[in-house]
Amino acid sequence: MLFKRKISFNQNDFESVVTACIAGDNQAQRHLYKQFFGYSKSICLRYTSSAEEAEEVLNEGFLKVFNNLGKYDVNHPFKAWLRTIMVNTAISYYRKHKKHTEDVIALEDAPYPKFDEDVISQITAEEILELIQRIKPVYKNVFLLYVVDGYNHREIADLLQINEATVRSHYVRARARLQHLIKQYYPHLFPSDWAVKSFRGNEN
Repeated sequence: MLFKRKISFNQNDFESVVTACIAGDNQAQRHLYKQFFGYSKSICLRYTSSAEEAEEVLNEGFLKVFNNLGKYDVNHPFKAWLRTIMVNTAISYYRKHKKHTEDVIALEDAPYPKFDEDVISQITAEEILELIQRIKPVYKNVFLLYVVDGYNHREIADLLQINEATVRSHYVRARARLQHLIKQYYPHLFPSDWAVKSFRGNEN
């Protein structure tokens, strides 16, 4: 139960905070929540389409955090453990609420424009993440899982319940769509004769 009991703990000793949280101390739980609120919310915002959805995922994610703190190994980085819970919660929310059956068709044979690494290297991470939000969730999530959060294709396939070939094609399509958006919003980074190939009808 969250925010219920009061137990002595040292705010400067993370293991002490975790122990108090497990025991149900309300102040320790509030302290942990506030300490990692910003980090967790940034993850939720990446994987959702609105602040309201991010808030839902965040709240559900922290419930899972507090309910599973007893399984956390204090000898390992807490942020990595927390990130896994938040990402999994966001993906579960996506699978539960989004209608995307038409998007999971394998697209291996579709033509894609060449992705220019030199172009993307000239844009900040914040600018890239802002553009990523304009990509369809089914492609965006694969890109984020692979590039930002370090999941491999098999792990992504398991999370999204699709096959690895579809994961690979969604990733390539996300990269192609990202370059299309970069061309649209940062045209000065491209040579004058660069052309974006047409995308199939189910693209954004």
